[in-house]
Amino acid sequence: MTGQLPLSCEELLTTTRSVRRGLDLERAVDPELVKDCLRIALQAPNGGNRQNWRWILLTDPRVRAAVAEVYRVAFYDRNAAALERLDEESEAARSVLTAARGLADRLHRVPVLVIPCLELADGRLPTGNQAGLWASLLPAAWSYALAARSHGLVTTWTSVHLDREQEVADLLGLPPTVRQGALLPTAYPLRTGFRPGPRHPLEEVLHHNGWQDPD
Repeated sequence: MTGQLPLSCEELLTTTRSVRRGLDLERAVDPELVKDCLRIALQAPNGGNRQNWRWILLTDPRVRAAVAEVYRVAFYDRNAAALERLDEESEAARSVLTAARGLADRLHRVPVLVIPCLELADGRLPTGNQAGLWASLLPAAWSYALAARSHGLVTTWTSVHLDREQEVADLLGLPPTVRQGALLPTAYPLRTGFRPGPRHPLEEVLHHNGWQDPD
């Protein structure tokens, strides 16, 4: 694989950002590079080493446009109320929502869309906690995002299209045993410098030896 960025492990982990605005929509992405990143992702842990993940790689403009239209409808359905009161939101919330709207409006122009999926015995999701199920897919999806970053690409973790998952499944001809876990738009960035994102201090979210530390 060529074009790997000189990033330390710590820098890779702390600067792999969700990029919605700064996507180079004019620059083509070689599907073979994406496949190389997916090969790295397949080294992620998964339950019982069953490897029942499946990966949908969308490069055809017509297919991307069809999926993007479903995504757009789902986005505006989900966020209609928030968009109406956009001016009342905090600056941070306004920035995220505006960027997300921009991505929804031009998703069809993103050169590559990757949809990580799980193939289940009957396609049914279990009732109750599903952490164990999705733990066999989502770490690999994040590994893909990290691999893409290390090779000069950027991604955004999105899941809004899952509000209309069946519509996308029908568009792509997915069998009923396959369930989608996310959608990762993939492109080259318009800029190359990324910093760690704003996060709450560890001390505000860490619970040691239980929910509340003993006195």
